[in-house]
Amino acid sequence: MATRRVTAEYIYTSGPSGVIRNGYVEYDEADGTIVSVGECADGEEVTPGALAPGFVNGHCHIELSHLHGKFRKGTGMAGFIDQINELRDWAGREEKTRLVKVWMDKMWAAGVSAMADISNDDASFEVKKSHDMYTRTFLEVFGSEPHMCEGVMAEVTALNEIADKAGIDAAPTPHSCYTMSPDLLSASSAAGLAKGFLSYHSQESQEEEDLLRTGSGAMYENRKRSGMSTPPVTGESSLKYFLQRLAVAADAPYEQHILLVHNVCLAQDDIDAAKEKMKNVYWAICPLSNIFIHNALPPIALMRENGLDIMLGTDSLSSNDDLDMVKEMYCLHANFPEVPMDEIITWATVNGARFLAKEDAMGSLEAGKRPGIVRINNIDEHGCVTAASSSERVK
Repeated sequence: MATRRVTAEYIYTSGPSGVIRNGYVEYDEADGTIVSVGECADGEEVTPGALAPGFVNGHCHIELSHLHGKFRKGTGMAGFIDQINELRDWAGREEKTRLVKVWMDKMWAAGVSAMADISNDDASFEVKKSHDMYTRTFLEVFGSEPHMCEGVMAEVTALNEIADKAGIDAAPTPHSCYTMSPDLLSASSAAGLAKGFLSYHSQESQEEEDLLRTGSGAMYENRKRSGMSTPPVTGESSLKYFLQRLAVAADAPYEQHILLVHNVCLAQDDIDAAKEKMKNVYWAICPLSNIFIHNALPPIALMRENGLDIMLGTDSLSSNDDLDMVKEMYCLHANFPEVPMDEIITWATVNGARFLAKEDAMGSLEAGKRPGIVRINNIDEHGCVTAASSSERVK
């Protein structure tokens, strides 16, 4: 077996070895399997920068890559939805598929080894089925009117069959409380739970919370102007409403892997309610997307205090200028400097691998695994990412 040894000032293993100063990673040149990880010998030359496992993008909509650079920033969620409705279909299928490959290739080169991705159609399937990056695809459904439920579920079932034939791991999943009738939210959740995985846009904005709690606000007015039905006013958070609709789909506790995405308006009672019902719940954050849409960030201190399994994602190019995991890390570091860099990298690596049930092969630099190896350049003297940092795939 031919092996290669690479060094760095910091090795972020995301595993039992923790952070290694002035260390090395040795791997099989043929397939990238990690052979050993450790400290360099005294006097051994060490390459500047850091090494980390291949990233796991915890939330993306790769099929929206044709929307790059087309959206106004700071519109709030209601304004963002208006832009989605206006611009979503400007490109044809061939162009959408081309751009899916362009951006998946960019992410791969920058060290993303896996992705939890949202799809509304099969435009990304041709690329995904042959790409080196692992993807679990969540087939997201919408439908605010009660009469839509049966037809929408038939469509997503047919889409899931296409994904299965292409060899893509996929499952139906609900979008969010504000785009679905109560029945469709429960039906799509049941279909996802049956497959063992669910992803759900949760508490992304105060507008979403106002809609559920009081039947008011910009999103409520947006839906009413469009002649669309709105979810019932519950007086409680949108996450608690989701738990109510999950209870219609299946009995708690839920052992399936459930991903709650965004969590900008998360509160302690929401965390308590979710953890009571969901036994494998993960919490994705997409900081640059949240800033793009409404200049807000999740309550990181609260999430850490509760020991939540946080994942880091980019969201889509409709609400982000890039799909760059290091830029997301820097955003977190700049806004929450109290969070250790190795913890942020854990959010970008092994936590996502665990959610995807790929932790046996990915997510950490450990002997026997094949997570991919990423070099992070232009770190500071403490091993933290900077505004100038970038990443590149080593293997």
